[in-house]
Amino acid sequence: MKVGCIGLGDIATKAYLPVLGVQPGVELHLQTRTPATLTQVADSLHLPEGQRHTDLSELLAQDLDAAFVHAATVAHPEIVTRLLEADVPTYVDKPLAYELAASERLVRLAEERDVSLAVGFNRRHAPAYAQCADHPRELILMQKNRIGLPEAPRTMVLDDFIHVVDTLRFLAPGPVDDVTVRARVADGLLHHVVLQLAGDGFTALGVMNRLSGSNEEILEVSGQDTKRQVLNLAEVIDHKGQPTVRRRGDWVPVARQRGIEQVVLAFLDAVRVGKVLSARDALATHELCERVVRAVQERSAAV
Repeated sequence: MKVGCIGLGDIATKAYLPVLGVQPGVELHLQTRTPATLTQVADSLHLPEGQRHTDLSELLAQDLDAAFVHAATVAHPEIVTRLLEADVPTYVDKPLAYELAASERLVRLAEERDVSLAVGFNRRHAPAYAQCADHPRELILMQKNRIGLPEAPRTMVLDDFIHVVDTLRFLAPGPVDDVTVRARVADGLLHHVVLQLAGDGFTALGVMNRLSGSNEEILEVSGQDTKRQVLNLAEVIDHKGQPTVRRRGDWVPVARQRGIEQVVLAFLDAVRVGKVLSARDALATHELCERVVRAVQERSAAV
């Protein structure tokens, strides 16, 4: 199986290539426009010259069976369009695009051509988060905070808060019938945002504070007088009377802890058996993110 990897930044080199580079039966082809980066990464994986490419057209000429897109978000629409038009099953980092119209167009194109398009919401596959789907979920609270990183609303929501939005959608135990957004914007930069989703018998809260004094990610699901808390995707604390703690094993790879290994293997397995994956549900997350962005922009304009 010939698999292309487009874009060789941190997310590719730290998370995806350590998984892709050891898969049996995978002939890995790398593409980036930066020759020095290409040489460094390809050398680390001991790839021959024929599997190193600085041009997307050259990569597409390899008759790929699948591709992973880890380029900058602004480049996603062009790259993904070319892959889909070449009928290459494509996995792309979130978001599909910064603008909802572009994301919608890519999903439509994939459906029209009957080609797989998958979006990298790895937290759905992270073991600690996936296990929360089996826990009572009358109240869901997720926080993903950073230090000193206020940012333009659209960039912050689509590049980072989208993980919170998708996780809430994934864990919501029923249809959402109420959406509320609160935010603080100063000098055009989003400092914090709070999303509330509610439905019959449940409430889900997503919080991101970019001036929190700590880099942290905390998920809590509770109901029926029990609570499960996940700290930084690694430590699980179950509360029912006396708390019990489960920590990530010393030898568990970070890619497996964060669900990246699982989502990569699921995508490759689908390609092998000819199963076409739809990005329609991922598009629903993008639609909700657009709703958040517009609410933040309206609030900023009213200040």
